[in-house]
Amino acid sequence: MFGILKSAAPSVYQNLSSAQFGAGMRLTGALLLDVRRPEEFAQGHLPGAVNMDISDPGFAQRVATLDSKRPAYVYCRSGARSAKAAKELGIAGFSQVFNLAGGMLDWPSKLGRSTLR
Repeated sequence: MFGILKSAAPSVYQNLSSAQFGAGMRLTGALLLDVRRPEEFAQGHLPGAVNMDISDPGFAQRVATLDSKRPAYVYCRSGARSAKAAKELGIAGFSQVFNLAGGMLDWPSKLGRSTLR
């Protein structure tokens, strides 16, 4: 009976401070995902980030196209949406998933703006 209370997939992601996240996202081969809405992404994002909106109904399908062998660094505004996305990445087979605890609210520097209009 108590087995029912366990989650279907174990939490495979790790929350990182902004300093830890910043160092990790610069590693060769790291995948940097911004899971905010496109309009939020356009207002500013981390260099090299790919925008994959967690609220998009096709999010899981888009995640399935990514290389799950790469370490994934995920962020959003506050860390809540990226935590949800990090769980989805774990379900998709990623074994190295890192969430920016506190999100962009805790990021110490200005964000780059998107050149897309």
